[in-house]
Amino acid sequence: MTDADHPALIRQAQAGDGTAFAQLLAQHYDTMFRFAFRWCGHRSDAEDITQLACIKLAQSINQFRFEAAFSSWLYRLVINCAKDWYKSQQRHQHDNIDSWSEPEQAPEHYAENTIYLQQLLRLLDQMAEGFKETALLVHGEGLSHAEAAEVLHLKESTVSWRLHEIRKQLKALQQTGDGSWEPSP
Repeated sequence: MTDADHPALIRQAQAGDGTAFAQLLAQHYDTMFRFAFRWCGHRSDAEDITQLACIKLAQSINQFRFEAAFSSWLYRLVINCAKDWYKSQQRHQHDNIDSWSEPEQAPEHYAENTIYLQQLLRLLDQMAEGFKETALLVHGEGLSHAEAAEVLHLKESTVSWRLHEIRKQLKALQQTGDGSWEPSP
């Protein structure tokens, strides 16, 4: 998401201008979907999460107070929708690899990338609250530690620490090779 957002467009959407809201949604829909997909790794779940995020955006656009970047606020909205959606679905597990593809993914890397994504998401799900969204914002969306901290309402040092812990856990898992995830003390 870029922060070339026009405050006037956001204000028009907040005032009930449907055309402005549609334009704002059109500007951000692809990023919302991409982030939802990275969150869950499953296309149909990402579609459901994005749909929920669109509805939530329409309901809560007036809560945006211009205190942070709109994109930061929107990432947080998608994260909350993803968490809510998974709670409501009681965390379905999807074993159909065919549904894990992203359209721009090259076929020769398809199986390897989807298996890796499945494993990584499962591992992140096993970590403490907040680790998954930290990893996805920094490594998936390319946000800086400071930008991720803004989205997550954390200190930048906490984002850095979480990423360090994730790397440490992945290294430990790689060394044991048993597929289990043991949080470090």
